[in-house]
Amino acid sequence: MSTQKISTQALHAGHDTTKTGGTRAVPIYQTSSYVFNDTEHAANLFSLKELGFIYTRLNNPTNDILQQRLAAIEGGVGAVVFASGTSAISTGLLTLLKAGDHIVASSSLYGGTFTLLNVTLPRLGITTTFVDASNPENFKEAVQENTRAFFVESLGNPKLDVLDLEAIAEQSKAAGVPFIVDNTVASPALLNPIKHGANLVIHSLTKYIGGQGNSLGGAIIDAGTFDWTNGKFPEFTESSAGYHGLVYSEALGAAAFTFKLILEGLRDFGGALSPFNAFQIIQGLETLPVRIKQHSANALELAKWLESRDEVAWVNYPGLESSKYHTLAKKYLPKGQSGLVTFGVKGGFEAAKKVTDATQLFSLLANIGDTKSLIIHPASTTHQQLTVEQQAGAGVTQDLIRLSVGLEAIEDLKQDLAAAFKKI
Repeated sequence: MSTQKISTQALHAGHDTTKTGGTRAVPIYQTSSYVFNDTEHAANLFSLKELGFIYTRLNNPTNDILQQRLAAIEGGVGAVVFASGTSAISTGLLTLLKAGDHIVASSSLYGGTFTLLNVTLPRLGITTTFVDASNPENFKEAVQENTRAFFVESLGNPKLDVLDLEAIAEQSKAAGVPFIVDNTVASPALLNPIKHGANLVIHSLTKYIGGQGNSLGGAIIDAGTFDWTNGKFPEFTESSAGYHGLVYSEALGAAAFTFKLILEGLRDFGGALSPFNAFQIIQGLETLPVRIKQHSANALELAKWLESRDEVAWVNYPGLESSKYHTLAKKYLPKGQSGLVTFGVKGGFEAAKKVTDATQLFSLLANIGDTKSLIIHPASTTHQQLTVEQQAGAGVTQDLIRLSVGLEAIEDLKQDLAAAFKKI
């Protein structure tokens, strides 16, 4: 089954209709808990002698189908879903790391992720060094004795920098730490980071995978390729005080981190995905390969049009020949470069706000990946808590406008922006 293409896997992976009463659509198992056959069955589930469902905070049949489907299309050994993309990131890092540990991360991250790493995690004793990810050698230079993870976005939001994942993966291998890649903007329909050396892949399912802007969700996909027995992660090689003395690396092998996320991450932090949201996200996932092609095509055409406008100072889209990331985009994103476009308007901060306020089809809100087109001015919203220097590292300038290009007729989107430009 692993030879099936993504369009097929997005529709079928993880759903055995013979186990769901013959239902062609994935059912919603809207339940908090599950009846055990007897006390021995219950004991076997809790001790992992049998696999099954105990409580929806840990797992749920609807969620499980989504997890299997995500693992299949990203090429991992397992996946775990969460209540949001931020919950996936925070739970994943807190399950992996402890006080005194250190992360090396790209400086071009979504504003909320940057703040988590820069402000919140240091309160718990976990620090981060942010580097310019355009030079993979910067990761090597930032490694410390206590470094335990590399963290990047495959396609930065909103910088739209395409990273040389293979080169960074080599640095993570040399450092003996897992390479974590947030693949939200690219989506698995355009890029599979595991094929390029990533050990863990993160998604905000709220974005392109869900696609409708109606349900929050997040996920971590485990490649099963990292050696947790290399001496830097004793929590995987020593008896777990939190789970019956279980030694994860011995009992669970390549899926050790997947189960640690469930047995400790979801159990202790509780960021479980609602089965109803899982169902909604599955509906989006089934059409992702089709939608992302049109998102990408619309974004590229709109970016080219923006380059021709007198009101526009600059345009950033990896699919443009003028982009400094175009060569890497041809290597890592040959099927399309997703639906985000950023550009700057002449007149700076105030002019950018005027354009953002004036659109009619583009909705002003803080989201991406919807079928409908969206617009925002990051310097005054998503990245306002960052210093000017930190904003620059994330690719945010005062004049930058971020578009999440939807599936509307491209001429209608051009007309909407053209009318907004008249407000400058």
